[in-house]
This record gives sequence, C-alpha cells and structure tokens, in this order.
Amino acid sequence: MSPYILATLLFSLGLGTTITFASSHWLLAWMGLEMNTLAIIPLMAQNHHPRAVEATTKYFLTQATAAAMLLFASTTNAWLTGEWSIEQMTHPIPTTMIVIALALKIGLAPVHAWLPEVLQGLDLTTGLILSTWQKLAPFTLLLQIHPTNPTILIGLGLASTLIGGWGGLNQTQLRKVLAYSSIAHLGWMILVLQFSPSLTLLTLLTYFVMTFSTFLVFKVNKATNINSLATSWAKAPALTALTPLVLLSLGGLPPLTGFMPKWLILQELSKQDLAPLATIAALSALLSLYFYLRLSYAMTLTMSPNNLSGTTVWRLPSTQLTLPLAISLIATLSLLPLTPAAMALLSP
Repeated sequence: MSPYILATLLFSLGLGTTITFASSHWLLAWMGLEMNTLAIIPLMAQNHHPRAVEATTKYFLTQATAAAMLLFASTTNAWLTGEWSIEQMTHPIPTTMIVIALALKIGLAPVHAWLPEVLQGLDLTTGLILSTWQKLAPFTLLLQIHPTNPTILIGLGLASTLIGGWGGLNQTQLRKVLAYSSIAHLGWMILVLQFSPSLTLLTLLTYFVMTFSTFLVFKVNKATNINSLATSWAKAPALTALTPLVLLSLGGLPPLTGFMPKWLILQELSKQDLAPLATIAALSALLSLYFYLRLSYAMTLTMSPNNLSGTTVWRLPSTQLTLPLAISLIATLSLLPLTPAAMALLSP
C-alpha cells in the first residue's frame, strides 16, 4: 500500500474517533463511527487474501448493522423526547437499543460471534488496531449515555466474561484466543460501567497496554498458532522468557499489572452488594487464565530436549522496532504498585 494512502486512512481513523469523542449530538457521533469503519476496511483487505476479504465483508456487515441500529435508536429517541443530545437519553426503549448496537460494535456477548472470525482473517497489525483503537469510540458513547436499565449491562458483562473464557479454551489459533480474551475483558468493563465509569476507563487503558504488548510479541515471532510459539525460544530467548508473564498479566495474576483492574472491579461489585456477581466474574477469570497458561506452556515448557510440536522456521532478522515492545512490556509487568495513585485519580 502506498504510504500516502496509508497515512490518509490512518488520519481518517483518528479523525473518526476524535469526532465521536467531541460530539454531543447523535448524528455527529454516528458520523464519526462510520468514518472509523470506512477507514479501517481498506487496511483489513490490503492483503488480497480470500480470508482477509471474507473478514472485511463480515466486519463491514456487522458494523453497518450496528450503525443502522444506532441511527434508528437515536431517531426514535428524538421522536419520543425531542432531544438529539447524547446526555439526554431518558427513554428506556431507545437507550436499550443503543446499548445493544454499541455492544455489537465492540463485540460483547451474545453479539460477539463476528469478532473471532474477523480477527482470524487479519494480519497482526490490523488485528491490533481492531482490538484497541476501534473500541474507543463506542466506549465513549457507552460512558456518556448512563443506561437507565442496569440489568442489561450486567447481563451483557456476565455473558461476555463467561463466553470469553469458554470460547478460548479449545482454540489453537492465537488471533482467536486474543479475540476471546478481548470479549472477556470487555465483559469486566461493562460489569462495572454503571457503578464506576472511571474504573471502566482504567480497565480499558490497562487492557490496551497488555494487548499491545501481546500482539507485538506475536508479531516479532511471526506466530499465528500455538505450535509456532514452541520454536520461538530459538529466535528470541529473552522475549520468550518474558512472554508468559505478559500472558499471566492478561489473565490477571498478581503482582502483574492485569491484577489491578480485576481487583478494583471485584472490590467495587462487593461494595454494591453484588457479591454473587463478583464471585461468578472471578471464577470466569479462571477460564481465561487456563488458556493463557496453555500458551505459556507451549512457549516455555516445550523447549529442547523435548520433542518440538512445531516445525522450526527460518530465523530471519526481524525488522520490527523493539522500543514500543520494550515500553509496553514494562507497563504490562510493573504498573501494579501504582494502584494507590490510580485509586486517588478514580475517587470523585
């Protein structure tokens, strides 16, 4: 792809998200989301591979459906209440429709089925954009609307944590594992959204940091399935030693960064007298932890002199910049001591 076209598409991607951030009118927010979708589609289809084209088509259809639903719900809200403002969502019917439309946009269960399929068809760089940047605009809208019906958010959150855990158990493709990991993390964010929006934002940012480093690790190793991880120790031994820690941070184990949002969310849910919900969420985290441990095992415990499960690939020098990976690895592994500072920022 020409660098000029790439720059234009990335600029449009940023502009679409910024327009949604800055908007207080539903039509402007919808326009930002549409710009976002249309800018990433050429990036997704740039490989001209049948799988990439199929993934792009699936993504376009789901995003178009969600955008149409959003537009319909905002028009219905204007018809019922006379308000186009995002903050003035008072009627339960359009509010519920908008929550479902935004859930479809970011891939929350039970409207999640497109996300693993789409992510599997993309290269790791575009997959990283889809897993991180594309979640920002819908999340800002979810944070702004203050849904009147708490049950739907708890239902979506709980379904996402459970399906995100169960769905990833049987996967051998790394991109599908990361897609189910994304669904589970989004579920945690949605669970606490109505009780502490700032905590949702903190969870989103920590998820971005951890996912960024995971995608970059796989990109350095040129790994797309579990078997190809088994030979990564010969290529980058230091990185192979650190990667299990990154995966366990995604799983939410102390003393790593990923423990912080889970700990604060469980604490907040307990404060709201939702101990059974907190218990189910904590148990669902064990499901996710199992498949992160599986990836860690494949990377580090199948080394020589054991029989290799994957074929050794050519060890060509990597052209990827290592500074972003180094910074994100440090952030993924060592931000837990900053929890008191995060809590001070979160407290109203």
